[in-house]
Amino acid sequence: MLLERMAVCPLCGSSHFVLDSEKSRRCRDCGFEYFMNPSSANVALIFNQQQELLVVRRKNDPAKGTLDLPGGFADMNETAEEGVIREVKEETGLEVTALRYLFSFPNQYEFSGVTLPTLDLFFACEVADERHVKALDDAAEAFWLPFEQINPAEFGLDSIRRGVEKFVRNRVEKP
Repeated sequence: MLLERMAVCPLCGSSHFVLDSEKSRRCRDCGFEYFMNPSSANVALIFNQQQELLVVRRKNDPAKGTLDLPGGFADMNETAEEGVIREVKEETGLEVTALRYLFSFPNQYEFSGVTLPTLDLFFACEVADERHVKALDDAAEAFWLPFEQINPAEFGLDSIRRGVEKFVRNRVEKP
């Protein structure tokens, strides 16, 4: 875990930066306490008029080549809503016109040899023109997947897979 790798206090540089709890380190010299909190990540569930789900194929690791949903990390000074709108545009070229928060999952995200805690927020999104989807940014491919062909096991990231399972289960259970 990243917290265990932090050897010096980021405030004063002291090597007396010790584990204080399972989620924090405290500097014995200056008293600074650092808490390891999750980063916010935002995920879009977008269906077209034919009830097909917009999916992307991951261009990069982690889980390169597996299915994913449009989304990504929130930027500094950005709301979750602004983040999901930006990520959909960056990855698919589509303009989000409406969105609604659905649910969240805690997650662990492996990046550059470090495991980062995240909190993945899922949004149901509507887009202006579903016909002009294109793979951009870190998406190798972007396409509409028919509802009956959705297989959560094909989604490479754990929280995305759990989110797709939950969303599909809820849609099937509703009359």
